[in-house]
Amino acid sequence: MESLNSRTENSGHTGEVSSEVFACSQCPFVHMEEEKLHQHIEKVHPVEYNIIIIDSDNPGAHTCSECGKSFKYASRLALHMRIHTGERPYQCSHCGKSFCQSGYLIIHQRSHTGERPYQCSQCGKSYVSLSVLKIHQRTHTGEEPYHCSLCGKSFKSTSHLKQHQQTHTELRPYPCTECGKSFRSQSALRRHRQNHTGERPYQCSHCGMSFRSQSALTGHRQNHTGERPYQCSQCGKCFKLQKTLIAHQRSHTGERPYQCSQCVKSYVSLSVLKIHQRTHTGERPYHCSQCEKSFRSASHLTTHQRTHTELRPYPCSECGKRFRSQSALTGHRRNHTGERPYQCSQCGKSFKLPKTLKIHQRIHTGERPYQCSQCGKSFTQLSSLTQHRRFHTGERPFSCSQCDKCFISAFLLAMHEPTHTGEHQHLCPHCGKTFNNLSNLRAHIRTHTGERPYQCNQCRKSFSRSGTLKKHERTHTGERPFHCSQCEKSFTRSSALKRHQQIHTGERPYPCLQCGKSFIRSSHLTDHQRTHTGERPYHCSQCGKSFASKSDLVKHQRTHTGERPYHCSQCGKSFTSASDLARHRRTHKGELPLNCS
Repeated sequence: MESLNSRTENSGHTGEVSSEVFACSQCPFVHMEEEKLHQHIEKVHPVEYNIIIIDSDNPGAHTCSECGKSFKYASRLALHMRIHTGERPYQCSHCGKSFCQSGYLIIHQRSHTGERPYQCSQCGKSYVSLSVLKIHQRTHTGEEPYHCSLCGKSFKSTSHLKQHQQTHTELRPYPCTECGKSFRSQSALRRHRQNHTGERPYQCSHCGMSFRSQSALTGHRQNHTGERPYQCSQCGKCFKLQKTLIAHQRSHTGERPYQCSQCVKSYVSLSVLKIHQRTHTGERPYHCSQCEKSFRSASHLTTHQRTHTELRPYPCSECGKRFRSQSALTGHRRNHTGERPYQCSQCGKSFKLPKTLKIHQRIHTGERPYQCSQCGKSFTQLSSLTQHRRFHTGERPFSCSQCDKCFISAFLLAMHEPTHTGEHQHLCPHCGKTFNNLSNLRAHIRTHTGERPYQCNQCRKSFSRSGTLKKHERTHTGERPFHCSQCEKSFTRSSALKRHQQIHTGERPYPCLQCGKSFIRSSHLTDHQRTHTGERPYHCSQCGKSFASKSDLVKHQRTHTGERPYHCSQCGKSFTSASDLARHRRTHKGELPLNCS
């Protein structure tokens, strides 16, 4: 709030003492005594009065014994002392929140009533107090009257200047009594305290969602109204908040002014840097009260909490599907529009979301920033690491409601569920085969097109699936990360370990209905059933021979190509199949006699 208006009127006669007339900035009231003006404002304009006196920095006769601040009137000092004593005598009858001054209570009550009596004459925006309106008006005039004496930076309000000045001193004078963390401003401390109390006093009248601050509620309301008043002059994109626009504009300029001191990564905004820094400190200050899970950011906690309530407040206007977060809805909408605005500069591939592009770019850079502390394996994204860790812990948190089968990820559960309903949404245009997810259909289509986009950089062998490439790469590295707890044998794939474990348990879950023979794998049962039907669906294109299984066809085709991909590490001999190599290895161990030829 600006200081009170006052003006001096001279009589025009030399030697006469000038008289001061004190004028009210809110109405025509004037008085010869400043004290009377203060009494008038306190009575008639209580909101402005309380804010003026709390922000006053004028020296005077009344000094605060706690912090040394001086005030001209004892009444001002008395109000100021409440900051130190914590006294909050003015309570809101709606939500019970308390305030140290009546003016702040009046402003707060407007968050319940929706009253915004101060309107901007230029853009029509309304505000709860005159002081906030005046700060807003400076966005139109460009006025920044508060200057930092150390770096010359200018600000629209004294509070922003004071907060900025603390970046020079690293002064954080507001400590939290719960956890000891200190803050640069009283408002930042208040926001932080809500992490401990769980208080969300600002409720949306449209959907019932609650928020920690008035600004967060205001931003949220724009989801309902569709209002996005801040537009980028370069690409025309609109934003709900000015700070989001500023951060976005840096995507055009390439400016990333906030740098991490530990790993030198840079970010477009301070808030994103702070969230990133928690990956180094391990700090997860946002706790779910229902399941005790912790998160690095408030937005991640909010999205998570909706998994407990099933609240999905963001509906798609095209198909009616609802989402837990605005970003999820934005990504989904692009399924309807086909928009993929984020393009990889190296290969030209386009993506619906910036985070998907970022993960993709790691294929080119080789960056794998997420490392498993148990086996040292690295991953391109955190979700892959989280999923991988479950192989070590045995945790399978996603269970099927129909058969009680458990899975390590929601994606695998979603793939499994259609096996009960018989629902297959994705149809192959080549052969009519149906699949319960799009990724499986895409991989299947490659069997028709012959496309093998995933290439091994060691032997240049290509694969139709990224997962198959990963398994293949282990033949070069020798990595066998899946260990049997009973005989200590190791395997390159979890599926191979599962099949092996059935040797110990004797489990053969796939029985033939015709002869009663049981098998470890469903594919083995399918191959076996062809001995009854006589079906041989796999044909050699070179000689016309037919086979009951694909593996038999592949093995046969090597007689034409001369390929012998299985090599003995002891004598260098090569074989057309893994089983032939395994049989040969026993001759070195003395388990089988050498054939004389």
